[in-house]
Amino acid sequence: MAGVRALQGGFVAASASVRGVRGAAAAGRGLLAAATLAAAFGCASHTVRVVDMTPPRQHAEIAADESQLLDVGVAVFDSNVPDSYRDELALNITPEVRRAEANYMAFFAKDLLQSTGNWGAVRVVPRQTHAVDVTLTGVIEHSDGERLALRARASDARGVVWFDKTYEALASKFAYREDIPANIDPFQTIYRRIADDMLAYRKELSEDELRVIRATAEMKFAREFAPDAFAAHVLEPAPGEFALNRLPAEDDLMLGRVRKVREREYFFIDTLDEHFENFYARMRPAYQGWRQATYHEAIAFREQRAKARRQAWAGAAGIAAGALAQTSGHKRTRWGGAVSVIGGAQLIRKAVEKYARAGIHAEVLRELGTSAEAAILPHSIELENRTLRLQGTVEAQYEELRRVLGEIYRQEIGADVVGQAAVAGQAAVAGQAAVAGQAANADIDETAP
Repeated sequence: MAGVRALQGGFVAASASVRGVRGAAAAGRGLLAAATLAAAFGCASHTVRVVDMTPPRQHAEIAADESQLLDVGVAVFDSNVPDSYRDELALNITPEVRRAEANYMAFFAKDLLQSTGNWGAVRVVPRQTHAVDVTLTGVIEHSDGERLALRARASDARGVVWFDKTYEALASKFAYREDIPANIDPFQTIYRRIADDMLAYRKELSEDELRVIRATAEMKFAREFAPDAFAAHVLEPAPGEFALNRLPAEDDLMLGRVRKVREREYFFIDTLDEHFENFYARMRPAYQGWRQATYHEAIAFREQRAKARRQAWAGAAGIAAGALAQTSGHKRTRWGGAVSVIGGAQLIRKAVEKYARAGIHAEVLRELGTSAEAAILPHSIELENRTLRLQGTVEAQYEELRRVLGEIYRQEIGADVVGQAAVAGQAAVAGQAAVAGQAANADIDETAP
């Protein structure tokens, strides 16, 4: 009996060994099968997209009272173009297109804010300026025909940040139909949410806060042009924070001059606004066509990248499973492991091909963007019978204008000083003449018989 039990024990051990080999092979096949299934179905999803035509919120009480309206400056958005050409390729960014988008999106945001009636003058400005009460800035984090991610920040003249967050939306293919109104953007949701968030914060401000915001903006502008006269009127207790300290008299001579300079800057900004509007009108047809084309290309590019990653992962898993099976002493299991390794290598090769195909899609995206490259051009403006020929970027032109405005301000202040001195001199001469005349009359009286 002992011999029989020993023999049975040998059969059990042998069976366990065979089961172990088969288990290893089965585990390898199961891992490969799971990887293949994950590659095929793991990331399948369905997204419902609609054309957002909902208008931004309006506040009738604010719109009816002009004293409650704050002026808004929408600074040209940050194009966020990488410094590295390799990064540009990896992110599918065409620098010229992205810079054009930065101007286009800023104007569209301005137009939507202005349409609400919730604000005073809403202007596109080349950069942040003290000439407005509230400033909206933006950074383009991602942009193609399918998806837009925009980081927006709103703050007032006090340096108080209203919000600073990223807005993201997916466009519907129907947003590019010809019957969609021109004032509806494929990413209307983002601009509407920004406008609604600005209104929500504005509604919480008291009348005193509104007055302080407007006065702070004016004193900051005055301090920039005449620091000696207005440095103490607004203080900066912390970087980026401003506190109104005192106000000059309404009939203050220098304040009057500063206000004239401010009006001239408004004039230039309004001229620039016309420039941005013309640029927007010229760019829109080509840009809509570009975004419509990149809509499908962007989806294809993203799906190719995702599919390539899934297949690369499945291939690596297949090789790992095959290598595990290759350690088996069973011939069939080793053969199955070899097939698994070969299959995994083929999956990786296909993944590399798909990465290359995704690169082709990226190249198509860059080629489609060239239609908007040369949209922004230098221009000239008329300012008080003087033609200013401004060259370079919009920001460079704006800086040149401010330099000229500074010169005009100093010339006018100098003329006032000279005029006051002349008046004072004339008064002094007249006074001396009167005294001399009185003395002469006194002498005549004394010598009379």
